[in-house]
Amino acid sequence: MTIYVDPTGIIPDELSAVIGGSVQVVELGSELEAAIGANPSEAVVVFSADADEHEAFGLATAQRVMRPQLAVILLRRRVDAALLGAAMRAGVREVIREASVTALAEACLRARSLAEQVGRHHDAAQAPSGSPAGKVVTVFSAKGGCGKTTVATNIAAALAADKRRVCLVDLDLPFGDVAIMLQLHLERTIADAVAMTGHMDELGARSIVSTHSSGLDVIVAPLEPADAERITPALVTDLLGQLKSMYEVVVVDTPPAFTEAVLAALDMTDLYLLVATLDISAVKNLKLTLEMLEMLNHSIDKQRIIVNRSDAKVGLTVSDVQQALRRSISAEIPSSRDVPATINKGVPLVLEQPNHPVSVALRTLATRDICPRQTTMTLAGKAAHAKRTSFLRRGSAPA
Repeated sequence: MTIYVDPTGIIPDELSAVIGGSVQVVELGSELEAAIGANPSEAVVVFSADADEHEAFGLATAQRVMRPQLAVILLRRRVDAALLGAAMRAGVREVIREASVTALAEACLRARSLAEQVGRHHDAAQAPSGSPAGKVVTVFSAKGGCGKTTVATNIAAALAADKRRVCLVDLDLPFGDVAIMLQLHLERTIADAVAMTGHMDELGARSIVSTHSSGLDVIVAPLEPADAERITPALVTDLLGQLKSMYEVVVVDTPPAFTEAVLAALDMTDLYLLVATLDISAVKNLKLTLEMLEMLNHSIDKQRIIVNRSDAKVGLTVSDVQQALRRSISAEIPSSRDVPATINKGVPLVLEQPNHPVSVALRTLATRDICPRQTTMTLAGKAAHAKRTSFLRRGSAPA
């Protein structure tokens, strides 16, 4: 069943037909709250073009944490950038022109599919398992040219070299550079997973994985920019959920924008690596990113700020950035001409020159914040420790 909100309590026949299934029509206020409370499995609430958009924003904001599977869809007679921005910040799933009944039907189908996937992933997370779920690490910058893809690629390579099971996913769908940075010879891309939406499994996920010579597994962006439009938020959620069960770490590279695919990835993310450089526009965009993440209820504790080319002499310092953001910097990566040189070779710097200052900074970030090294002893170390403690006990025992 779908809940349709309209101040008149009436739904046009053509909208009822395209929404599909049974539709409960309610007015605003307590009637809507009662309908949602009485239907805990409800996946879709559609606000009519005559409904107050602020009521939709309020519901989306409240339910984003309480019931993340619930999609709020807003119909409007006119859609502009300001409305889309406000809706996205509130957590409204989609804003659709009232006249576009086909778009409404597709939005409802996507919402129900995503709700099923969220439910499956929640059940999987609650179920006992022999191995814990992996961690999704999303690398993001709202400004291009900050070295985001370089950071993502090298961190993933560093973790793979540390014998971790890692998959690098390129979600810069129209113009991803991960494949060219690693000089991968491709047979499959994320676009080949479109048909698996709603029924992704391990076999399907592995079918689109390419493996770098270093052993790092990679899922690359589509070869044709036009194919990017085929990658839905539902597919991103489904794929990342499956990858979490297969790998210790899933590193996600992103475009410099809050696209629908990026928002879906952020909802699945365990750690955010936010990259900026020492220039005013990058710091401004980083500040806006932090505000956006706060509005979307993403925890500050999961965010790490990285300053790339931190030693650049450009009149702005890392201390200035900290003061402007009122946040601590987690990692400072120095400048080096060796970075573009290794990119042109198709070999991550952390593998080509592991002792390079840039490599050390990235590897430290990877092993400290993403996958801390285990403090448990090896079997040989445990045996030696047991032998020593046994000897000490015997030596200290009374005669």
